[in-house]
Amino acid sequence: MQVEPTIHSYSLIHHFALKPGFDCIEYADLAASLGFRGISLSLNNPDYRHLGGREGWRMDRLRDHLAGLGFSLESDTSGTDPAHMEEMLRVAARMGATSLRTYTRHGGTVPQMMEATTRDLAAVVSLAADLGVVIVLENHEDFTGPELARIVETVNHPNLKILYDYGNSQMVLEDPEAALDAVLPHVHSVHFKDHVMVRPNHAGRLTVAGVPVGDGFLPLDRLTRRLLDHGLRRFTFENVWAYSAGIRDGREPQPGVTLGEGSFAYLEPPFDPARVVLDQSRLTPEDLVALEHQALIRGVQAFRAVLERQGCQIL
Repeated sequence: MQVEPTIHSYSLIHHFALKPGFDCIEYADLAASLGFRGISLSLNNPDYRHLGGREGWRMDRLRDHLAGLGFSLESDTSGTDPAHMEEMLRVAARMGATSLRTYTRHGGTVPQMMEATTRDLAAVVSLAADLGVVIVLENHEDFTGPELARIVETVNHPNLKILYDYGNSQMVLEDPEAALDAVLPHVHSVHFKDHVMVRPNHAGRLTVAGVPVGDGFLPLDRLTRRLLDHGLRRFTFENVWAYSAGIRDGREPQPGVTLGEGSFAYLEPPFDPARVVLDQSRLTPEDLVALEHQALIRGVQAFRAVLERQGCQIL
């Protein structure tokens, strides 16, 4: 079966921040040189983050450049406020993006967050349909798989789907395979990444840490097989080396999760910075860029190996 590999701009977050002159055009060209067929672009701040600014010419330049490469585009933001979503949907459409990823930024109890998120998304799905953009709600750091599925099922619109992130269910101490079971009927997009767990005495609190794809403990082959059997044919690679996030106080493991086992196995010291970084301030900007590039190359090789083991032909 043929699959379309794409890459998320978070994979090069330190290049964007620290490498002089690195922008979304160079990012797209690098993606092409690595064999990707599309990009996902973070617009996740007031200045549209990895686009480099809010000016229309930037959107048009990227759209035209991607067309020349024969690339697909997915865009992403955060928050579900209807005014914000309307703005970002129009930006996505202008750039030629087929989807707009978001996640909730509401606070409160989980039922309160679910209610507010549902209300917001119901208010903008018709505009999304008019613009030809699918809103994809990501399992991020707030909802379990069943909670996310319930939001999408309540809105009940073809232009609202789910982005399944291979590792983010760990933020709510939910097994990645259980999360996929819950959301699979609604999955439109994925973030293909790898994680490890780090004990509180090594990281200050129980922590999820990103590592190069292939260096972690997520069941990459099993998750990919399930998604392929569901019919997914576009897989977005995300290099999350040097990312880490502490588990929020009060979180308890979901049924079937045992800390220290399976996907929740602990990585023990010594911690090689080529694999995991818990304190970025210990590295120079030059080291961050160089190690990120190394993690990217190693991770891309592992990503392709997973797809090939599942019988995929990469477009």
